[in-house]
Amino acid sequence: MKFAVLDFETTGNQPSDEIIQAGLVILEDTEIIGRYASFIKPSGPIPDFITTLTGITDEMVENASSVENVMAQMAPLLEDAVLVGHNVLFDLGFLQRGLDVSGYRPFSGRVLDTLDFLRMLFPMLGSLQLSMVTQTLEIPHDRPHQADSDAEATALLWVKVLERFEDLDLLTVQRLSFLFEMENTDLSWFLKEIRELKETATSLDPDQDRYFRQFSLKAGEWGEDKKPRAGKEWLAKPFEEFHAQLTDRMKEKFPGYEERPAQAQMIREVQGALSDSAHLLIEAGTGTGKSLAYLIPALHYGISEEKKIVVSTHTIQLQEQLRQRDIPLLQELFPFGFEAVVLKGRNHYLCLRKFEAKVNQADFANGRDDRLTAAQMTVWLSDTERGDDEELYLTSKGNDFWQDVQSDADSCLNRHCPWFRRCFYHRAKHESNQADVIIVNHSLLFTDIKAENRLLPAYSQLIVDEAHHFEEVAAKHLGLELHYLSFVHTLTWLYKDSRSGLLPLVSLRIQEHAAGDKAAKWLRAIVDVEEKLVEAKEHWDELSQLLYDFAGMSASASDPASAEAGQLVVRVKPAMLPPSWETLRKMEENIYVGLGEASRQLDRLLNDWKDVQDDLGIQTLVTDLNGAGKDLDRHRDTLHRFMHMPEQDDVYWMEASSQFKSKSLQLVSVPADVSAILRQFFFDAKDSIILTSATLSVDKKFHYICEQLGLAENSPSGKVRTVLLPSPFQYREQALVAVPRDFPNIKGSAAEAYYIEKLTESLRDVAVATKGRMLVLFTSYRMLKAVHQRLKEELSPHGIQVLGQGMDGANRSKLTRMFKDSAASVLLGTSSFWEGVDIPGDALSCLAIVRLPFQPPNHPLVEAKCELYKEKGQNPFIKYSVPQAVIRFKQGFGRLVRTATDKGTVIVYDTRVIDTAYGKHFLYSLPGPKIEHMTTSQLVPRIMEWMRSEEG
Repeated sequence: MKFAVLDFETTGNQPSDEIIQAGLVILEDTEIIGRYASFIKPSGPIPDFITTLTGITDEMVENASSVENVMAQMAPLLEDAVLVGHNVLFDLGFLQRGLDVSGYRPFSGRVLDTLDFLRMLFPMLGSLQLSMVTQTLEIPHDRPHQADSDAEATALLWVKVLERFEDLDLLTVQRLSFLFEMENTDLSWFLKEIRELKETATSLDPDQDRYFRQFSLKAGEWGEDKKPRAGKEWLAKPFEEFHAQLTDRMKEKFPGYEERPAQAQMIREVQGALSDSAHLLIEAGTGTGKSLAYLIPALHYGISEEKKIVVSTHTIQLQEQLRQRDIPLLQELFPFGFEAVVLKGRNHYLCLRKFEAKVNQADFANGRDDRLTAAQMTVWLSDTERGDDEELYLTSKGNDFWQDVQSDADSCLNRHCPWFRRCFYHRAKHESNQADVIIVNHSLLFTDIKAENRLLPAYSQLIVDEAHHFEEVAAKHLGLELHYLSFVHTLTWLYKDSRSGLLPLVSLRIQEHAAGDKAAKWLRAIVDVEEKLVEAKEHWDELSQLLYDFAGMSASASDPASAEAGQLVVRVKPAMLPPSWETLRKMEENIYVGLGEASRQLDRLLNDWKDVQDDLGIQTLVTDLNGAGKDLDRHRDTLHRFMHMPEQDDVYWMEASSQFKSKSLQLVSVPADVSAILRQFFFDAKDSIILTSATLSVDKKFHYICEQLGLAENSPSGKVRTVLLPSPFQYREQALVAVPRDFPNIKGSAAEAYYIEKLTESLRDVAVATKGRMLVLFTSYRMLKAVHQRLKEELSPHGIQVLGQGMDGANRSKLTRMFKDSAASVLLGTSSFWEGVDIPGDALSCLAIVRLPFQPPNHPLVEAKCELYKEKGQNPFIKYSVPQAVIRFKQGFGRLVRTATDKGTVIVYDTRVIDTAYGKHFLYSLPGPKIEHMTTSQLVPRIMEWMRSEEG
């Protein structure tokens, strides 16, 4: 088959824009048989941003061919070819316009998009961006965003696609083809061609042993047997002897390895706390090697004492780092065997029963996008052993599809499910029962508490990494949350339409398989339940709109700036409810009563169908109905609790966006103080808890974090210990903190406008001096947005790219990759960029902190916590707001120095660090960098001097 792989560079993406470079590669099956490339002279100058992106200048196209000449040479090459491109519709549109203005007939052949095939065939890719894909698949791509290079890379990518089809088993290829067979598209045609070719070539299918219920699976059945442990004799030896041998092994594996003093001390402290059944708070900065420092003693202690160790992280990213890097290293080095597993929340695992039903019923609410996601998962099943959504690249609609097929407790058949022995969640749970160490995240720890400890095996030793988030996650997960769309999703899942709603599908099956009075009674009852659900949806829409209107009015009165920015956050106080709240409660009562009746009717129906579900062919539907019914009961009860606010110590608030109005409404309730709960379920219940992070202390003390967690720092009993480890980095030589002492303050809208003007000027000057390589941390998205466009215009002539969170993409990982890959760029980020961003080496040499990261004082939870401090006669600003901001500030500072060879400057554009009494807490809490304050005009010369000392 002949393929023409096409790529254009253009002056923009509008119909009026022009082609400035064409690249074409001709393939016969997988062999390149021809190439064509040419610059094209446009009618006007090339925009600066296109030159920055592509490197194509006006001089390069000055004597280039006309579009007519290029089309004359390309048209014959396209004959009888299938057109292939990366985001091909963009190139096809310009091709058709080019052919038209050149007097040629439009291209009428088949058109295929590599994006579709990448989603399907390489489901675990982290990005579909061409440069990222070529890097991952090891495809040469020397000049991204130039048409000849992009076309060549896309052609090699297409060869990878064809080879991938060859590698897939017959059943998976058949499944892919059948998913799209109802579509009259070029994609459907091509999949059919591949399927028929595969069927012809495959006389004896070698992959049949992987097939189960007409799916190809890599994961076999999980077993019951626990593997015998190797090297048991080492378990009787003292920890010191074991650790010494492990260090020797490290030196053998890594020549030049030297144990870091801070890491060695942490290993001793963790081992001591576990042995003495004590709780330990230990701050260890970047570069300490925290993960190994707690895993080594924890594994030795847990296995020696036959006690299960649970390790909890805040982010799934750290969970994966432990799974992929640290655990395999220790399994290789340890003189005895051990098992470690990652266990995530149930919603992270695919339910094979649900997926099978959705595919077999062709239940694709989002049409082609859902078919692509189903195809992606079909291929993924032949690759995955874990069934974990973190492995998948899902679009926004792909995430919607996932919600319909994720595992959940309410619709689980457990041992009665035909998929049980291959179930990903039950496999993970079984492995966690067998494992020596279980790696979870904080969310799952608290979900386990709410589930009365039914999710995790019994444990008495817990290690909490990223522990500065522990209290915050506790509050969130021990509270209540209801989103408008969650409620609607469950309602419409039950009665969506005659094709895919659960109740209409049951009606259809009953009409097909049953008759008589009983069937008629069931059908009438189903219609009655549907009517109640539709009525509840109408009431919920009306109530949501009124709650949104109430939030909008309250926000405009209390926080005009946030309301103007479109983010509404409004606290609802039980003691200060407006008169209109009673009307809203009556509306909620209608929902509560109506859904209660619907739920009871549904329960009666499910009970009636229990013994006849096989005859009616509704086994799967009954299971899903049961799950959806329980979801609905939970939503109903959450709404009822929010509207009646029975817990006086909880904080209640509403959130919404003015862009999406009532559809974005979220009702939230959390405990204002979780310290008593943490004591009850963790610190009093567990023998030993190790809490570690790079940012636990304030002023080199642990008072703040201990108070938040309900612990007594350095208690007389010795049960609670605190350790602040020395930094492994030479911060005095590696980091300069510069504070421009004459920088303006922000007080009033006019002052803010002046501040933004001066900030933009200073950032521009510094970025030019540092050639980009700069991360700017904001506390306000509104301010980031204001600076972004101005800075972009100011730095464009210098060839420095400006990337803004929310402007150039919201995905933190993608923006960070773009920043690293760019020779000269400035990255502007808000909340999520203050921690967890790792940019070591030359990619980052300057970090700017725009404002001290205080939480908004009018946020409901902050406000409620401050009220608690006032009730105790304490100053909430000093006791709560400052320590919290200091910890966040330390997290931001930590973005600069990631390795022992990193060096750079941190600029703090907030003079409160030197002008106020509390400012010293921020600077004193840093790990010993060089701190200087100077005038704004002295910033660039000082930074240049600092950088020169680095080169010297």
